[in-house]
Amino acid sequence: MGVDLIIFDLDGTLVDSCEDITNALNYCLKERGYEGLSSNIVKTMIGEGVKKLIQKVIEYKQLQISSEEMIECFVSYYKAHITDFTKPYPKVKETLKILKNIKKAIISNKLTELTIQTVKNLSLIHYFDFIGGSDSFQERKPSALPIIEVMKKLNSKPENTIIVGDSELDIKAGKSAKIKTVAVTYGYGDKDSLSEADFKIDRFEDLIEIVKKL
Repeated sequence: MGVDLIIFDLDGTLVDSCEDITNALNYCLKERGYEGLSSNIVKTMIGEGVKKLIQKVIEYKQLQISSEEMIECFVSYYKAHITDFTKPYPKVKETLKILKNIKKAIISNKLTELTIQTVKNLSLIHYFDFIGGSDSFQERKPSALPIIEVMKKLNSKPENTIIVGDSELDIKAGKSAKIKTVAVTYGYGDKDSLSEADFKIDRFEDLIEIVKKL
């Protein structure tokens, strides 16, 4: 078929951002007199965007705080510390460089501003033809809409497009958009939820062989 567009998730796929997300949440919790969360707990909550993340934290901790207040605090702190500890996973830069002749996009459920800031700070931005977050589209993953819009924007067809992600949201979105799906097993997603993916990779650089096969 030939791949001419690769769509990537961000957190848990291209970059490990869990520590900075955890630190931002814990800052807001401790400022309000609550104990913080472990990064292992936070890891299970990442992937559906900031509103959902805060809802999960409020429910988990049974907080008597408005979600709006927590979102405002989280975004403000996180913006200022977005790549204190966040880094690309091993071989991400090298692999993106090898795949330089293929169009690449990021579709994240993170806010667009935070997605772009992360990629820019880590010197990854020049690898991508399009970067979009949850507020770039009318719907978010697992909806197929963001993928369909990006394919139109970058003039690619479903048979020539693949999505790479660490969660069930990415796989479901890809299946709904009728594109091939690649699950990374090193990210934040529950491994059992990735069973529907067309391919699974344990290392980011394994993507190169899959692209060659297709």
